[in-house]
Amino acid sequence: MSPFKEVCKIAGAFVGVIVGAGFASGQEILQFFASFGRVGIVGCVVAGVVFVLLSMAFSTMGQRLMANSHKEVITAIFGRHLGLVFDILITFFLFAITVVMLAGAGSLLHQWLGIPEVWGSVLATIATVLIVCLDVGSVIAFIGAVTPFLMFMTVVVAAYVLMTPHAGHDALQAAAQTQPKGADQWLVAALLYVSYNTVAGMPFLVIMGGQASSRKVALWGGVLGGLLLGILMLLITASMYLRMDTIGGLSMPMLSIATQISPWLGHLMSLVIFGMILNTAVGMLYAFMVRIMPPHARHFRIGTALAGVVALAGSFVGFIKLVGMVYPIYGYIGFVLMALGFIGWMRMQRHREQEVKSA
Repeated sequence: MSPFKEVCKIAGAFVGVIVGAGFASGQEILQFFASFGRVGIVGCVVAGVVFVLLSMAFSTMGQRLMANSHKEVITAIFGRHLGLVFDILITFFLFAITVVMLAGAGSLLHQWLGIPEVWGSVLATIATVLIVCLDVGSVIAFIGAVTPFLMFMTVVVAAYVLMTPHAGHDALQAAAQTQPKGADQWLVAALLYVSYNTVAGMPFLVIMGGQASSRKVALWGGVLGGLLLGILMLLITASMYLRMDTIGGLSMPMLSIATQISPWLGHLMSLVIFGMILNTAVGMLYAFMVRIMPPHARHFRIGTALAGVVALAGSFVGFIKLVGMVYPIYGYIGFVLMALGFIGWMRMQRHREQEVKSA
């Protein structure tokens, strides 16, 4: 595979893992950015820049350590003892996100096609487990393949919104003030959003970096992934801000805007959102499993199936409420991970420079 294709593969997979049900539906972007009005767009730009820096740092650290799971990078950043604590917290969080995605898939299929939520979650679990049982290259390829469809749909929806009339900015600002917010202040909300997604996306990102053929490929794969994520965030934020007077109270605002354009486009958007839910479920479950056992172990597939069953059961018994309580905690844990991640990356840069000089 050429370096360019490898960079695109890493970037697409990274975006695919981060973009789950909340992002693709627009609900997360609404709460953390669009609900602050015009200043939320500034917050979106800030978050995009931080995403670029973080994805570059963690991807190159994964490549240097040839990481097969997040354990190697966490240990390098925090040391053995504190690293163990963060390792356990992150591993649990990966599984928790898998549970939420399976529950989200059930809700989406019920709303979209009328399928009972239980069977929707069962179908999503079967698909997730089967994909995770493939080799890591196939997993990355699957996740990266769905991302262009989301980008296309986002561009279509954003172009429609920008080219059609919308309410005045005073009315839009007033409507934004009534929306739920991820934090009290726009900059805190932007950084908290990045922080939470760092905890969620870092484990799979370092695995992708560990699979990269060179440091340069890992670096540019991370940069491109962070850049694409920032562009998607900006387009979705702008679209929802300009339609703020019509999307209030909706659980899937981007789906609503797509349906306003055309019913068939709404169906297509539902399909894309389902694909992104599977993306996140696959990425999180794979990162969770490779932390527990090597991907080439004899019992890896059996363990994956068992983990899938447990995650499915969690989605039935209201585990989402528990995760909803845990998310803010992981957001602030992510602040520590972000700061020490930058420090760890700079240390590795200095060590690399010393090795080059001594060679």
